[in-house]
Amino acid sequence: MTQSKFFAKALIGALFITASYTPAMLSTSSIPSAMAQSKETKGSKRQNSRFEALLADHWDFTLAQSPIFATSLGVRDYDDRLGSNSLASYDAVIAKTRDFQKRLSAISIDKLSTTNQLNYKLFARGIENQLRDADFGQKYLIMTNRNGPHTQIAGLPDRLPFFTLADYESYIARLHDTPRFFDESIETLDAGAKAGWTQACVSMVGVEQSIRYHVVENAEDSVFMKPFASRPDAIDAARWDDLSARARTAILEKTVPAFKKYADFYDETYAPACRENIGASSLPDGADYYQYRANNFTTTTRTPDQIHETGLSEVTRIRAEMQKIIEEVEFEGSFKEFQTFLRTDPQFYAKTEAELVGVTSTIAKRIDGELPKLFTVLPRMPYTVKPVPADIAEGTTTAYYERPAGDGSRAGVYRINTSLLDQRPLFELEALTLHEGVPGHHFQIALSQELDLPPFRAYGGFTAFIEGWGLYAESLGLDVGFYQDPYANFGRLSYEMWRACRLVVDTGMHAKGWSRDQAIAFMTENTALSEHNIKAEIDRYITWPGQALAYKTGQLKIKELREHAASSLGDKFDLRLFHDAVLKNGAIPLSILEEQINQFIQTEQDK
Repeated sequence: MTQSKFFAKALIGALFITASYTPAMLSTSSIPSAMAQSKETKGSKRQNSRFEALLADHWDFTLAQSPIFATSLGVRDYDDRLGSNSLASYDAVIAKTRDFQKRLSAISIDKLSTTNQLNYKLFARGIENQLRDADFGQKYLIMTNRNGPHTQIAGLPDRLPFFTLADYESYIARLHDTPRFFDESIETLDAGAKAGWTQACVSMVGVEQSIRYHVVENAEDSVFMKPFASRPDAIDAARWDDLSARARTAILEKTVPAFKKYADFYDETYAPACRENIGASSLPDGADYYQYRANNFTTTTRTPDQIHETGLSEVTRIRAEMQKIIEEVEFEGSFKEFQTFLRTDPQFYAKTEAELVGVTSTIAKRIDGELPKLFTVLPRMPYTVKPVPADIAEGTTTAYYERPAGDGSRAGVYRINTSLLDQRPLFELEALTLHEGVPGHHFQIALSQELDLPPFRAYGGFTAFIEGWGLYAESLGLDVGFYQDPYANFGRLSYEMWRACRLVVDTGMHAKGWSRDQAIAFMTENTALSEHNIKAEIDRYITWPGQALAYKTGQLKIKELREHAASSLGDKFDLRLFHDAVLKNGAIPLSILEEQINQFIQTEQDK
């Protein structure tokens, strides 16, 4: 999964999502022009100009509301600020979004260029989703069991650039702003508790530890001193000492007390107000809310019941493939006994953190060399492998991805969880690495940031595409010689089973009244995931209704389109060109992806 999708609340609204190295894309004047697309009448030229001005205004508004994100793009106008988590700011964003929608409705899509017609559809859909969010209490749910205001602030040392004196000055200014940020977060969460919009109790156990992790007595023990580990050449020693001293003061007098206040609020007010019922259906208008979430995350109109049935069907299919591997390795015992063997035998687990990171890094480098067999267009931005931060490691899942900075100042990061090593089997690492790194999340997201797309598409997108591509990417190892070891291949199937089970347990808990124990039991019965990972995953689904439905839904559509293209094109089918066609428009809804691939097929047939 992609960790970068949990931006500040205002950014989530402004970008519509879930969410380049090309600096020219970062200014509003760089939004791709439709003027060269076709010969235009005066009326169509005027409509295109109005639409492109709307996109530019919206992007300016996005950056103003999302200062940390703006900094990551090289836009330094808001460097002394954090985002806002206040209800007033949320309401202001929604009001402005209604203005954007009104302006959009006055533009005739038929008079736009072909390129802008697609931009219009995607922009309109994002606006509609954002306003639909506001119909429910989504504005109160600014925290899950793995992300929240505390992780947004704790991530500053890794997300911000640190090259110049101005970088460090703005960082210190942001440390001074943390009390305001946490006060707004407390206000929003408290209002949510009063309105009945809270997270479920059982899924939030341990979150308090990840908050108090940052309540320290010595500034040198704080993650916020990480940027001061070494002095850049551009800053002289005297100025460096002054900056370091001011940072220590800000940490101890502003940031640490703000974390403590937030932790006290969480323990004393929020946690006692949490929901006993885990299902989204227990929230106000919960059934409609979950149906909306399911449709939004899958970009389909399918009902929870239909999605549930698809999950059960996929579980049956994958289970049969798993059984073939059990027979291949000549294991004498039941499926359950094979699962126990995989979960307990020491041969399948790293002995040290360094070993786990080393094996992961080797796999990542191996797949790098196979990419030209799968694509003709590759992203320029690299990525690295790093451990999950210690403050959240035990409470989060096995890995995630962080997108690169749009200004090229920070590579993508594939985070691997090095805690609880007896819960991180090595046989899963090939599938996991192909999903989070390349050809999965890093490949797709970095490439999207480098394509000639409007910024709202380059840095945003739809979860069904993003996570569907990540899951589909796992299977691409079969095309280039991975999964030769039967246990690694079982790991691949276990990961696909994991995503199939998500369709079942997410709809089960949020629409069918399943308990947490039922969901855990179903995952335990059908996957080789460790007990710890299963519980962490189920708690994630409880706090993030509907998101887990995106993976399998997107993967199944991409597989279907690949089969359709291969069948239609026969000897003309080139897998590399198919993948280029899938990715060339960024992360789009599945229905629009189908339209694009049908156009690709027609073009290839006409050659």
